[in-house]
Amino acid sequence: MTGPLIQISALEKTFVRRPVLQSLDVDIASDDRIALIGSNGAGKTTLIRCLLGHYRHKGDILLAGEKVSTHNRSMLEAIAFVPQLPPPLKMPVADLIKFSCASGKADKDKIWDIADKLGLELAILMSIPFNRLSGGQKQKLLISIALARPAKLFIFDEPSANLDPAARSAFLDLLAQHKDRAMLIASHRLEEIASLVNRVIEMDQGKIVLDDRISDRLKEGDRRLCTLKLAVPSEALSKTLSEWDFSIASNGLSASGQVAGGDMIRFLSTLSRYGGLLSDISFENLGED
Repeated sequence: MTGPLIQISALEKTFVRRPVLQSLDVDIASDDRIALIGSNGAGKTTLIRCLLGHYRHKGDILLAGEKVSTHNRSMLEAIAFVPQLPPPLKMPVADLIKFSCASGKADKDKIWDIADKLGLELAILMSIPFNRLSGGQKQKLLISIALARPAKLFIFDEPSANLDPAARSAFLDLLAQHKDRAMLIASHRLEEIASLVNRVIEMDQGKIVLDDRISDRLKEGDRRLCTLKLAVPSEALSKTLSEWDFSIASNGLSASGQVAGGDMIRFLSTLSRYGGLLSDISFENLGED
């Protein structure tokens, strides 16, 4: 494929006259592995739901040139999704696996193999209704089903939230084995997925405030000049930026400084805590020291 896998143009979504997504334009390539970050209420989950065809919206979302629709079977097969909140399904685990293999083309053997790596004993759960599983068991099963599908795009909404440390580590290892697929991972744990992603998109108040590509081969010595504009002065943010040796304007409404390539993910993770205070972020490549 020569064009983008996903094309989002002028996307808007409103709930009861409250804008949740505002004129979003973004393309996702087939080799993009994106960390989608932002504070709660920034619009991340709404964007994902629109992408999946769950919400009506203004604007266009195209998958391989076709409009996204829950009625498009080939589109549904192209996207594998793990939600933040598991659905309240009452069907037994065995039936869910059978359904996933039939409708989503999941590979049954792969489901069992991935579940085992995540520490989920499927054999003793097959007759239990999905909604009776623990939060961790539900998450492990949904991840196993998603990764067992031949999807072109994996979408995860806070995927490690209910995972124990061992399962979280296994999950990250499994994702690393799928770097040939496009990924969109909404997470508050940016540093945790740093080695997996090559692009970071930050949302705030329904808008994309940062879209930064991070080369897989970004050198430790490479530096980037970061310029920030603040909506309002913040003593806490100014203190944090000072710790990164940033220069702060006297009015507290702008700041600039250099960030090493090896520190970029950690810096972006720090900035994500102050998303509501930032009105603009830009980066300029400076090369090596």
